[in-house]
Amino acid sequence: MHRWEGAFSIMGLCNIGVEVRVAGNSKRSHYASIMASKLLQRLRSTPLKEERGPGPPDEPPESAELVDDTEGLSLRLSGTLSLSEDSLASQESDGMGTSYLGSDGHGESKSQDENSSYTLLTKQLREMWERSQNVRIPIRLTFEVTDANIVQDAHAKYVLYTIYLLQTGQYDPSPAYISCRYSDLYHLKRRLLALFPSEMRGVSFPCKRVRKNFTPETIAKRSRAFEQFLCHVASLPALRASSAFLNFFYLRDIQKAQALTCAGLYKLALPIWTNSWRLQEKLCPSGPSTHRLLVLAGLVVCHQELDTLEEAQAFSERAVALLQDAQDKHISLLVPFLNAHIQLSWRVGIDKRESEALLQRLQETGHYNHNVPSLKEFLVKETIS
Repeated sequence: MHRWEGAFSIMGLCNIGVEVRVAGNSKRSHYASIMASKLLQRLRSTPLKEERGPGPPDEPPESAELVDDTEGLSLRLSGTLSLSEDSLASQESDGMGTSYLGSDGHGESKSQDENSSYTLLTKQLREMWERSQNVRIPIRLTFEVTDANIVQDAHAKYVLYTIYLLQTGQYDPSPAYISCRYSDLYHLKRRLLALFPSEMRGVSFPCKRVRKNFTPETIAKRSRAFEQFLCHVASLPALRASSAFLNFFYLRDIQKAQALTCAGLYKLALPIWTNSWRLQEKLCPSGPSTHRLLVLAGLVVCHQELDTLEEAQAFSERAVALLQDAQDKHISLLVPFLNAHIQLSWRVGIDKRESEALLQRLQETGHYNHNVPSLKEFLVKETIS
């Protein structure tokens, strides 16, 4: 044994011997012997430098560089990252999980270099987190099948899928949904393929099955396939803006809500009008359209009849704002919405002078007609196609 190695071994054993005598317990003694064995093995496995004569000093060891992997780290982390200086300070422990304690009974303090490294890492993570808060995530539309029920009626047995439309990239307080069958989506696919053969060439759709249409495996696979199909179609501008795609989502609901409103069943019609409006907000361009104005008229009428006047006034104001920039084919609806908006604003205590001035200008230019239908009459007469 080398003389230095022997000296360190004796010192290590003496220190451990003191710990054993103080503890005075058999388990501690056994633990001390294990520690002594580990210490000896560690010293033997580390060769000491031979004594050298005068010569050039040794080159300092290469320092490990801290690689800036914040971009990769941001991809691997999820959730809210909470960092503090104290969270990075912990006791140093050996391979057995035992902390080394100093003479004062507290953990040994880190060296200055180690503290600097931890501070640098904390700074990098904090900067990464601050950058992530300022990054604008693009908002896109996604589709999610949330429910699938097997329905048996007098004519057929089928699966009814509930598909939610959600805007990702921000909190969506008003998700919209549709309920449809496999055959509904299949007919949508065939119609889009006929209208846009080149765009639909690479779009996949689940095949028809003769058997096992109602097994959980088939329903689950079709649900995922429907989500992918709709997301793909919605990502193509020409398909998303087509009347075939838009009408698939809200046309039947508008027809149903119109029938209920004309029958005076306002409480049943209102949630259908509301969902139709949310669908249009997510799918349609921002400008006015006949379907959008029809939905706004239904919302104003139902809220007014159910005495929720603030909501009715808000939707009438939205319609007036859309119609001020409308083309001639929609300008005829501006007067009915203005009349409703003026009346509702007066009832809820909101300034109506701007709407009255606009109505006065329309009268002076010849667009005002005292025989214009009310919004309820517009709903009854309008044919939806």
